[in-house]
Amino acid sequence: MTRLLFIDGTWVDAVRGKRRTIRDPATGSDVGVTALATAEDVTRAVVAALRAQSGWGGTEPDRRARILHRAADLITERVDRIAEILTREQGKPVADSRKEILFGVEVLHYYAEEARRLGGTIRPSVRPDLRSLVTDAPVGVVAAIVPWNYPVDLYVWKIAPALAAGCAMVVKPPPETPLAIAEIVHCLSDAGLPPGVLNDIPGDGPDVGAALAAHPDIRLISATASVPAGQSIMRQAAGNLKRVALELGGQCPLLVLDDADIEEAATAAVRRSFSNMGQICIAVNRILVARPVLDRFRAAMVEATQAIRLGHGMAPGTLYGPVLAEPVRARAAQHIEDALHRGGRLLCGGTIPEQDGLDAGYFFQPAVLDGVPDDALVMTQETFGPVAAIRSFDTIAEAIEVANALPFGLAAYIYGRDLERAWAVADRIEAGGIGINVNDVSELQAPFGGWKMSGFGRELGPEGLATYRETKHVRMRVRPLPL
Repeated sequence: MTRLLFIDGTWVDAVRGKRRTIRDPATGSDVGVTALATAEDVTRAVVAALRAQSGWGGTEPDRRARILHRAADLITERVDRIAEILTREQGKPVADSRKEILFGVEVLHYYAEEARRLGGTIRPSVRPDLRSLVTDAPVGVVAAIVPWNYPVDLYVWKIAPALAAGCAMVVKPPPETPLAIAEIVHCLSDAGLPPGVLNDIPGDGPDVGAALAAHPDIRLISATASVPAGQSIMRQAAGNLKRVALELGGQCPLLVLDDADIEEAATAAVRRSFSNMGQICIAVNRILVARPVLDRFRAAMVEATQAIRLGHGMAPGTLYGPVLAEPVRARAAQHIEDALHRGGRLLCGGTIPEQDGLDAGYFFQPAVLDGVPDDALVMTQETFGPVAAIRSFDTIAEAIEVANALPFGLAAYIYGRDLERAWAVADRIEAGGIGINVNDVSELQAPFGGWKMSGFGRELGPEGLATYRETKHVRMRVRPLPL
């Protein structure tokens, strides 16, 4: 399978002919090859988007909605093929790949209908002969940068509201996992999306991402990335005051209060720490547990973690696969080594399995640490791998202070039966999304995004559409007519 660039409605090769081989992280075998764009390809893609912008922005919302609905239907019809591609290039279990793709389908359907609800308001005026109409319009040509961990989901989170809002786009898919995204692009094209409206150019960040961020004809750039990558994007975009929407790193805490259902909290901690092998921005590294329930929680989490069985994502029953690549595994090992050096204890996991069938892939047994000081790497940096550390607290004030101590604020989780108390804790946590007795803060009709150095701007919900619209105020004097 050779994946090309999609520019102006046509699959084309990169100007410089650069290539990257995509390998299955579970086996090391080749899955496909992708063309890699460079700055010259960015220019081609932006020119195509500029040509398409006026036509797409002026297209009636109902037609835009029909195209998005049709694309969603085509993705649903092809979900099995797309899920297998996603699993083989990224490593996650095929059931998780299907779930990811089908949530993307829901996002497309949702924003198709949001497109039909675009409108304006007439505001009161200080004079009876004046009228103020407040409406909005497409921002213009926008760019998006998508990461490798949830490539289909996060691709659709960006393109669905942008296309619904009337914006032509240039998107940089991740060069590590671009193959399933190509199938999504095929579905959009087959659904009737006009040439030039969506241009898709996988490439490396220093080449393509930087060129998109600095390009003067792109009005807005949306990126899901690491904090350093987000800072680089902001610096590049500042030259032409480009609008920026960033969803960056998390390092999210999970708080277990003294009245929590311990089995439920431990199950949630395992799921949120190790889902997709911890390669998710809302993953938990820091688990803060009330001292009276510490021993019970620790035992329950270790038992659940030790029950995890790794395997190839296409194998029946596999719930946990490999990490994407060796740097992810090396970083996880580094965080464990640092924690142990600082006096922490490894309760389970943290090893590379050697049994047949796993030795060729990037597998890593999920690790649980205990007694780790607050200045350890696992407590201060996003591991983005399957490592979690348990820390006790004596008062809720202490737990809140620790949870808020880092410069990140994407998500947090609270487990406790007293909902009034849990709500009061949530009010004091500095994060864009908070789950109370639930281990996921993503909701189709609610905004998703971070505080502090976890970024700004929102995806999903009506707020996701508003990101791609520009406000306009029309003030008009009306002469009174005799009746």
